[in-house]
Amino acid sequence: MYRVSPFTYLVEGLLGNAVGGSYVTCASNEYLHFDPPSSQTCSQFMDPYISQYGGYLESPNARSDCSFCITNSTDSFLAEVSVNPNNTWRNFGIMWAYIIFNVFAALFLYWLFRVPKNKAESKEDEAAPLVSEEKEEQKIEKD
Repeated sequence: MYRVSPFTYLVEGLLGNAVGGSYVTCASNEYLHFDPPSSQTCSQFMDPYISQYGGYLESPNARSDCSFCITNSTDSFLAEVSVNPNNTWRNFGIMWAYIIFNVFAALFLYWLFRVPKNKAESKEDEAAPLVSEEKEEQKIEKD
C-alpha cells in the first residue's frame, strides 16, 4: 500500500527537493573519535570504509584521535528512507495523475448516482401524482 498512497509521492517530492543534494557538516559532539592502528594515518585506515559507505574525516592526516562523521551528504540519509532526489519531476507527474483521476472519478460517480438516467421514467414519476389526484376527483363526483 506504500506505493499506492499519493502521500508517498508528495513527501518524496518535497523531501528530495528541499533536502537533497546538500552537504553535511557534523557538529563537534557528532564525530566518532578513535585511534588508527600504529604507523597509519586516519585517512589510510578509513579510506576503504569511506569509499564504500561514505562519510568524511575532520583531519585525514592525523595519526591519533581521528574524528569521523558518518555522513557527508543528505543524499545518503534520503537513500535510507527510500527517497531519491532525482525523482522530483516523476513525483510531480504522479501527483497530477492522482488529481486528474480523482476529478474524473468524482464526476463519474456523481453522474452514476445523482443524474437521472431515463427521461421517460422521470416524466412518468412527475405525472403520477397528477393521475392520482384526477382519480380522487372523479371518485368524489360519483359520490
